[in-house]
Amino acid sequence: MSSEPLVQIRDLNFSYDSRAILSGINMVIPRGKIVAIMGLSGCGKTTTLRLVGGQLKPSSGAVRVAGQVVHELDNEGLYAMRRRMGMLFQFGALFTDMSVYDNVAFQMREHTDLPAEMIHDLVLMKLHAVGLRGAHDLMPAELSGGMARRVALARAIALDPLLIMYDEPFAGLDPISLSIVGELIRKLNDALGISSIVVTHDVQESLKIVDYVYFMAGGKIVAEGTAEDIRRSTEPFVHQFVWGEIDGPMNFHYPAAAYGKEMMEQPGKPRRWWA
Repeated sequence: MSSEPLVQIRDLNFSYDSRAILSGINMVIPRGKIVAIMGLSGCGKTTTLRLVGGQLKPSSGAVRVAGQVVHELDNEGLYAMRRRMGMLFQFGALFTDMSVYDNVAFQMREHTDLPAEMIHDLVLMKLHAVGLRGAHDLMPAELSGGMARRVALARAIALDPLLIMYDEPFAGLDPISLSIVGELIRKLNDALGISSIVVTHDVQESLKIVDYVYFMAGGKIVAEGTAEDIRRSTEPFVHQFVWGEIDGPMNFHYPAAAYGKEMMEQPGKPRRWWA
């Protein structure tokens, strides 16, 4: 196996027209490791995933996956690269009119020439890995939130990818389902020897399973380190985020004029005698 990291992001910048989203991003995703990207909503986490998957092209800089610069690939090369990636979307995003079995089989049917008998065995193998082989005939509407997320995980590993990207895999799950999904992400990553990028707000559950963390704010990386580094961090932004503190760099109030002054200056409002 190559010692080169599976994903390398170098000096990455991205803008929508004149609105800067990412600025000077540098990340490394080693082979066989789980790396988390954390930060507030709107800080550029999901945009980073889209750049890795080739849905977007950078304004400058590059994303290199398995030695190839993603934005330099033609359509054929990009589709070939994506077949080596798995994606677990927020809330699972299963095909609602397909059974559990057909959801997992979908990529195998679309991207391979495998016979139906082999697809059958592979689908049951993937579902068994997430503990849902017995649910293969159910429809997505018959699944709990945690079960749907596990089916989505089975679908993400259907083609034995090199890389899996997770967009908020823990969102909306009860504590038991959350722990199950977290443990599955870790076990499947180790068993399959893949690399994983996890975009998440769930700090405590993520720190149990990841090998490295990047914290983003305002489209930049403001901190990075191992799970233990992050827990012990004295960086005000990181400390507030990890421990869910109210007071810190992230203010409760949106910037505004002094409250009393603004209340007294409302148009048409009579001034109080003590003003």
